[in-house]
Amino acid sequence: MNGEGARLPRLESAGLDGWMVRLFERIEETNLAWITPLTRRCEAAFGDALVDLVPSYTTLLVVFDPLRLSPEEARRRLLALLGDLAPDEPTEGGEVRELPTWYDESVGPDLARVAEHTGLSVEAVIDCHAGTLYRVFALGFAPGFAFMGLLDERLEVPRLATPRQRVPVNSVAIAGRQTAAYPTVTPGGWNLLGRTSARLFDRDREGFSLLAVGDRVRFVPVDRTAFEAQGGDTTPMEAGR
Repeated sequence: MNGEGARLPRLESAGLDGWMVRLFERIEETNLAWITPLTRRCEAAFGDALVDLVPSYTTLLVVFDPLRLSPEEARRRLLALLGDLAPDEPTEGGEVRELPTWYDESVGPDLARVAEHTGLSVEAVIDCHAGTLYRVFALGFAPGFAFMGLLDERLEVPRLATPRQRVPVNSVAIAGRQTAAYPTVTPGGWNLLGRTSARLFDRDREGFSLLAVGDRVRFVPVDRTAFEAQGGDTTPMEAGR
C-alpha cells in the first residue's frame, strides 16, 4: 500500500489536530487486517502526543496534541507507517460474544417490512440474521455502539427515511450490510428486528463496552420466556415509533 492523493491509502486533513487515514473505499471484512496493525503502530509512533484513535470500516482517524506535534510532522509519521504497512495474518481470533435476542414484532417493529422488502418470510429473516457470525469493525455513534458486519446480502435494506426519535435500549437492528444493538436510548434510523438481553454498556465495566473492535458476535434467538428470565425488557414499541 502506498501513495497519497487520489490513490489509496491517502491522508485527509481533519483539522489542526487530526488526520484521517483512508485505506479503503469499500466495506470488506478483510479491511480490519490492515486497520488493526496501523492502529497499533500509531500508538507506538505518536506516543504521548497521541490523543485518540478512531478506527472504522475503511478509515482510521488519528487525533494528536498540536502542542506536542505539528500537523506536518504527524503527516510525515503517518506516511512512514503506511510505507511498509503489512496486514495481520488471517485469524479467527477475537472474543466470541453471544447476544441472546428475542426477535418479535412487538420489539422489532421493522421485521415484517424487512421480510417484505427482501422477499423472505419473517422466520427466514430471523434465521438469516442469527445464522451469521459478525465482526465488530468499529465503536462509535453512542458509547458501546458496535458497528458489525458483514450482513448477509439477502438482508440488505436501507436506513429508515425518517429516523426514530427514540430507539429503546438493546434494540437489535440492521442497515445496509451492517448490524448493531443500541446500548442506550438514542435516536436512530436502523431497521429494528428485536431486542437483546445482554448488557452492552456498563459504567462499572472496564472499558464500559461489552464489545470491542475485532470481537466476533453471534445473535442467539431466544423465546420470550427465556428473554424475560435473562432480564430482558419486553415493553413493546409505541405505535408509530
